[in-house]
Amino acid sequence: LLNLHPFFQHSDQADHRHHQSISSIHQERHALNQKFSLQNLNFYQYLYQEGDNYMFMNQETYEQIPIEKNSITGVDFMKEGSIVDVVSDASTETVLFAELPVKVILKVIYTEPGLKGDTATNTLKPAKLETGNEIRVPLFINEGEYVEVDTRDGSYVGRAKAPEAQ
Repeated sequence: LLNLHPFFQHSDQADHRHHQSISSIHQERHALNQKFSLQNLNFYQYLYQEGDNYMFMNQETYEQIPIEKNSITGVDFMKEGSIVDVVSDASTETVLFAELPVKVILKVIYTEPGLKGDTATNTLKPAKLETGNEIRVPLFINEGEYVEVDTRDGSYVGRAKAPEAQ
């Protein structure tokens, strides 16, 4: 008998490889689940800086904890009252890292005046933010205005409305 469909042939070896592959996927998924289930995510409010540490308050328990500057993503764009995501080890409660939102709204406290009617967005000028950091903004941005900033790289995203008082 001539078999015209060799790719439909089933072999014990192929079946064994298939089961090994599925088993490997299940093991990797289990390892990932274990890794992530051992971490807690909480929201903390930034209170003040003390040396190289930044003091935060848990939004639910009001517990205050220090977090080292180098453990905070976007730290240069954090201001008093900022809410950050804090990831900690569930078993030891050790802080693993903290992150600001990807985009934040900050007030420009100093920049050279732009020319009236200048809406060119490809020409940038320095602007000092309320956090003390300097970013580059388009010429039409003026002192006292609010801008949206990408906390990952400090880039200007766009003009923004003043945030509502909390």
